[in-house]
Amino acid sequence: MKHLKAFENALEAIHDEGRYRVFIDLQRHRGQFPRATARFEHGEREIIVWCSNDYLGMGQDDTVLDAMHEAIDGFGAGSGGTRNISGTTRYHVDLERELANLHGKSGALLFTSGYVANDATLSTLGKILPGLIIYSDALNHASMIEGIRRSGVDRRIFRHNDVEHLRALLENDDPARPKLIAFESVYSMDGDVGPIEDICDLADQFNALTYLDEVHAVGMYGDEGAGLAQRDEVMHRVDIIEGTLGKAYGVMGGYIAAHETVIDAIRSTASGFIFTTSTCPVMAAGALASIRKLRSDEGREKRKLHQSQAALLKQKFRENNLPVMDSETHIVPLLVGDPEKCKALSDTLLFDFGIYVQPINYPTVPKGTERLRFTPGPVHTEEMMNDLVAALLAVWKQLGMDEEAA
Repeated sequence: MKHLKAFENALEAIHDEGRYRVFIDLQRHRGQFPRATARFEHGEREIIVWCSNDYLGMGQDDTVLDAMHEAIDGFGAGSGGTRNISGTTRYHVDLERELANLHGKSGALLFTSGYVANDATLSTLGKILPGLIIYSDALNHASMIEGIRRSGVDRRIFRHNDVEHLRALLENDDPARPKLIAFESVYSMDGDVGPIEDICDLADQFNALTYLDEVHAVGMYGDEGAGLAQRDEVMHRVDIIEGTLGKAYGVMGGYIAAHETVIDAIRSTASGFIFTTSTCPVMAAGALASIRKLRSDEGREKRKLHQSQAALLKQKFRENNLPVMDSETHIVPLLVGDPEKCKALSDTLLFDFGIYVQPINYPTVPKGTERLRFTPGPVHTEEMMNDLVAALLAVWKQLGMDEEAA
């Protein structure tokens, strides 16, 4: 193959930096999550999954699975085309209506993933709003960064959650130019939250649109699970809300919710929407069932239990002097600070203790802040937490990291 050496060199550099990624081959067992079977080259092992984004276990929920079975029996597997060419079913229409209603907007639009929703929407806004300036939080997700980059508009990066820096940037630009502030509600690597109300205040002052990524918050916060903006009672002040169906809702896909005119303009302009096969009806049916269930009293109980479980694991980490990072949310990051030790920790926990937590290394997080990222949920028991803490302490000592901490 031509230029093969260049590919080999790229891989060697990634290996040398200790950030080569290995995918774990998992078999989840219906009704038994977070228990799963990991398959390796020389055998299998029963494990406990601690790093899934299926935060509430809805990917195993009987109501969701029944809806998906009904859809595949009635509609078949794929959608058969783009939304414009035979790829729109009643499940797509009903799901978009449900999402619009969930977020208090008059319209919503489905995408094949949260990444595509961010990329396609943000990259399209520059075509709709000539002269647009996008102000982006420094820790925004890669999909937002890519969408903003591809938009071709002028962009400003404000320091993470620094409202005064954002204000200074806004004040420095032509007041006549259209502006959009793009930020997240829950930042998934640190577990902190964006100052939604303060940013909305600035947006009002400077006549800027707001674009809020709620992917790690939808299903998880708010009375009906609409996210932090609902919890904080500011959802009506956010112009465009982006979310995912692949985390708390347990299925797959992404979406935006906004005024119906905004949705129609993006639907009619975004190439990432127009030219791709639509979400499978079975996925849309499962997501619809999941959203409806999480809007109910049962969903409220799931969210309450989830928060208490996350708080309990943080408490256990602190009591055992494990370096848990400050987190306001359900994300529980444990600081390691070295890519090779982070990988060694993950591997030893998996192979010796049957505990699966993926190492988080650069470029997902800055160098020197490598970590293990735990996502405890309602399905994780206190016994599992105690086993996890004991295993962490043993491996921490085995790797000599307890001496470093001292």
